Amino acid sequence: MREDMRAAAVLGDEAEALRAAHAASPRHNVVTGAPLAEIKKRAGERLALGDPWDAPEYEMYPPKLKSPYRERRSAFGEQRYGALGIAREDLEARQRAAAANWDCFGAPAALFCYIDKDMGSPQWADVGMYLQTVMLLLRAEGLHSCAQMAWAKYRKTVAEVLSPPDGLVLFCGMSIGIEDIAAGDARIGRAPLEETVTFVDGL
Repeated sequence: MREDMRAAAVLGDEAEALRAAHAASPRHNVVTGAPLAEIKKRAGERLALGDPWDAPEYEMYPPKLKSPYRERRSAFGEQRYGALGIAREDLEARQRAAAANWDCFGAPAALFCYIDKDMGSPQWADVGMYLQTVMLLLRAEGLHSCAQMAWAKYRKTVAEVLSPPDGLVLFCGMSIGIEDIAAGDARIGRAPLEETVTFVDGL
């Protein structure tokens, strides 16, 4: 079965059960074939024209990200672009690498996840848990995925093709396919366990 068909089957069966388990579950669109190609084409055209990103509907990061989160984010960028052989000062190469987001990194299927504008912080946390579970289900079927808040920057382009109901916010997209091992993209490091977990054992 083709990657896009496998993705649609997984998300159509397993993820629907997840959505039914929570009253405030997100709305998602699983997109393949011509509709996905059209979204990629329109996003690519906007990128080529230097069209400004759409006004944000939510804050991806606090405007003044404090330590240690600021340093972790900076380290992520250095590792990500360093793995691609891109120097910190090479802004043009960084932009080209970032542009791959809006081609879904070449993946043949994508999920676009929406949440109701009226939902609060607990429901946004639910969306994260939902997406992680979907990604684990995809791995169980031999598929890989990459969640991308970058798609929120071109939310109007996505809406032109998908026509979502009013009152929804595009939280992210998710590229779905098979990992390209030849790409040589290094695994990004994580914060040390002692910085993120406290063990209380009662001794």
